Formats: sequence, C-alpha cells, structure tokens
Amino acid sequence: MLKLGHPTVVAPSLEEGFTHVRFCLDMDVPFGTRHAYMGTHNHRLRLGETVYLEIVAVDPFESAPRGPRWFGLDHSDTVRRNWEMGRRLRSWVANTSSMDRLLESFGGVFGVKRNLPEDGPEFSFAVPVDGSLPEDGALPSVIDHCGDTDFIATIPDFGARLRHLDLACPEPERIADISRSLQIDRPPNVGSGESVRYRAVIDTPRGPMELW
Repeated sequence: MLKLGHPTVVAPSLEEGFTHVRFCLDMDVPFGTRHAYMGTHNHRLRLGETVYLEIVAVDPFESAPRGPRWFGLDHSDTVRRNWEMGRRLRSWVANTSSMDRLLESFGGVFGVKRNLPEDGPEFSFAVPVDGSLPEDGALPSVIDHCGDTDFIATIPDFGARLRHLDLACPEPERIADISRSLQIDRPPNVGSGESVRYRAVIDTPRGPMELW
C-alpha cells in the first residue's frame, strides 16, 4: 500500500513558490532543507500527523547532480511554462515500505530507485530516467524512508491540515484504475480535465483555503 506523503509545489524559484503559497494559504512556510545531492532546496509545512506540504525549486548555489533532478526540475522552461499556466501544485509524493517490489510490479512508471544522499543513504526515491513526473504528475513520485518515522517531527506545524486533494487529468478512469491497483491510502479525488492539475483544500487557522 502507498500512503499520501506530501503534496508538492514545483516552482521556478523558491521565492516564487513561497509567495504563491502565502497568497493561497495566508501562511508563511518555513525554509526546510538543501539537497546538495539533487541541486535543489525546499520549504516545508506539516499538514497532519504524517502529511506535509513541500515547496521545491532548483538551488542556484548548488552544482548540478550526477543524475536527473526530481520533479522535472532540470527542465526549467517546462517548469516556468507550467507555473505561468497555473499548474503550481504539480505533484505529490507517496510513501512506500517496499520500493523494490513496487518498481518491479509497475515497470518504468515511477523510474529508477536512487538511494539518497549517495554518500550516506537515508531514504530511497524513484526518479524517471529523464527526471520527469510520473504520468506528467497524475501519478505520485514514491519515497521509502527506510523505517524513519521521526522525520515528520522536524517539520514545522502551524495547525494547517489537508482536507482533501483533487486531481483533474485527461484520462481520469485510467489513472483512477492505476491508483486502485496501487492501493493508495487517501488518494486524490480524480476527475476529468484538459491537463494535469491539482487543487488542495487545506484547513488553516483562518479557515479552509485552496492551494493550486
């Protein structure tokens, strides 16, 4: 079974991502971590006991990684185009405790397992060979925290809670079928749309807000 881990805003820059989430949620999401092994950095905010929000972008002060970056961030023109189209909440990540079996069962959908950081692995993340999002983001990226359940406690919690995640995509029935076969816990509500678009309804201290 896959479990909802974290909806992800994929931004052209971390500043733009931070500003967009502030506009949507009226909350300032704190800086999270730098990923030298991916050439990216993020901001993070708890959205529940096991769920958090991530804003991720290329870190201009880090060198390019040895392999493709996650979340399609190597393709800066595509990231910018999606951003301008309003496709900002671009993806989500599912937790798994059986990465190898998942990748064996679902072929090349999720990509290649990478143990990260390379010099002292703490988790595994599947990245397609071209760094793209699985099914243009209609399916989640997958992560295996390798038994670590304490990491969530390090993410700031300001009382925001994810109510539900909605997905519009060109092939809703096929994506819903795959989601069922993946046995996803708390999957997005899937509907029809011209392109992959997410909307998250989040309860905040100021009331329910929408992030897109």
